[in-house]
Amino acid sequence: MSSTAGAPRSPAPVVAGIDVATAAVRVVCADARGRVLAEGRAALPQPVRGAGGHSEQDARAWWPATAAALRQATAALPGGGREVLAVAVSATSGTLVLADADGEPVGPALMYDDRRAAGLNAEAQGLGAPRWRALGLTVGPTAALGKLVWYANRSRPGQLLLHTPDLLGRRLTGHPVATDWSHALKTGYDPRAGEWATEVFDAFDVPSGLLPAVRAPGTEAGTVSARAAAETGLPVGCRVRLGMTDGCAGQIATGAVEPGQFVGVLGTTYVLKGVTRELVTDPAGALYSHRHPDGWWLPGGASNTGGEALAAVDPARLPGLDAAADARGPASYLDYPLRREGERFPFVRGEARGFRTGAPQDEADRHRAALEGVAFLERLALEHVQALGVEVRGPLHAAGGGSRSDLWTRIRATVLGRPLRVAGRAETAFGAALLAAAGTLHPDLSASAAAMTAAGRQVDPVERERAALDESYEGFVAQLRARGWLAPLRDQAGEGPSGADHAGCGDPGGVGATQRGG
Repeated sequence: MSSTAGAPRSPAPVVAGIDVATAAVRVVCADARGRVLAEGRAALPQPVRGAGGHSEQDARAWWPATAAALRQATAALPGGGREVLAVAVSATSGTLVLADADGEPVGPALMYDDRRAAGLNAEAQGLGAPRWRALGLTVGPTAALGKLVWYANRSRPGQLLLHTPDLLGRRLTGHPVATDWSHALKTGYDPRAGEWATEVFDAFDVPSGLLPAVRAPGTEAGTVSARAAAETGLPVGCRVRLGMTDGCAGQIATGAVEPGQFVGVLGTTYVLKGVTRELVTDPAGALYSHRHPDGWWLPGGASNTGGEALAAVDPARLPGLDAAADARGPASYLDYPLRREGERFPFVRGEARGFRTGAPQDEADRHRAALEGVAFLERLALEHVQALGVEVRGPLHAAGGGSRSDLWTRIRATVLGRPLRVAGRAETAFGAALLAAAGTLHPDLSASAAAMTAAGRQVDPVERERAALDESYEGFVAQLRARGWLAPLRDQAGEGPSGADHAGCGDPGGVGATQRGG
């Protein structure tokens, strides 16, 4: 008989993903097959928002909340956390904090939506214009680049500027860590050239010591220290891998990680993100790209249209409205349900406003028209991407709260003329777990996504409605052109917004609730 007979089995290895959102830290622990075995959550203090577009949060709360969420998750694992082999952190894009030499915050963090450095960002747009043009990026009013300059003007020798994952990486490993090129993008890092925009920072007299080293997402940054292990339940020696921004991690969670794969995220607003082999620049300024961990590119754009179209509807009534709208068929009129001022994707027009071409026959007709309007915008977005020479292959991955509506998903599939694959677990923390698994449980990110993301349910077009919805879509495009908001792509060069705010992709808890970063 073997001497090991009857000995307890070691628990199967898992990885952990951490999502630092605006209001809470979330942790997901998943195995090599993508099964979520444990979760944790801890609240964060609400940002303090004030005059001048100020938005701040107490960064000293990040680590205690992260440690608490990790303790909750690891305590629920069969092995009490000792089976966690790697961890990665994702957070909002554009949040920065000034810290001392030990990585301790010396003041509040400036949040992703803080606008106090809008003037500095406008200057940076001009100073680095050739670089931004080559990268296909606009330095928006809330970009972290201006916040870095704002901090630099107030910093003391020896102090550091940290993104949220940089601070948490230091806590986990006990030493400084590099930042990833995803979180660094809006801070002024050029992933195309593999360097910081030094001509911009030199013009602002930013000390070079404030700019951290940058590495690819998924890079091993160190291992969990004994002190961090005691606070979190993670084992000593657990690998700490660099993460990505919330929006990018949310995309990864859907399984859209290889060239040609795209995901449409229908949350409060609509976001389209995908993967291309080469960098794609958009003369209209509606699309910009993060860099994929494997060197490919992640183009994406965020509309001002989306789930807000239903904001006035009581959620309890939505199932009944869906059923009635399904029974009546295509709407009798067009509705562009833009509930804000201006549009930013797939076209950029500050003067754009929502419109209707008629009056609803009843409540079901009104509801159906709003759902179709968002689907028409999604088709326009996909056509805009394809007009830039981008291949979009296979079913469109679908995520976000709007994807929970079977009717809306069927309408989207029919308008697009292609199946939609609704992701099983499209959330930021799960995407961070996939990054932790790449090189740990699986050879690379593609292998992680293939093994760990469920195929999801596929929703096919409704053929009997195709002709009517195609006709309505053509009418929708004609209305946009008649208002002067939509021009042929070749005529849009130079029309990108100077200093416009591009939110990219991201939302609390993953892809699907509301925009928060990129």
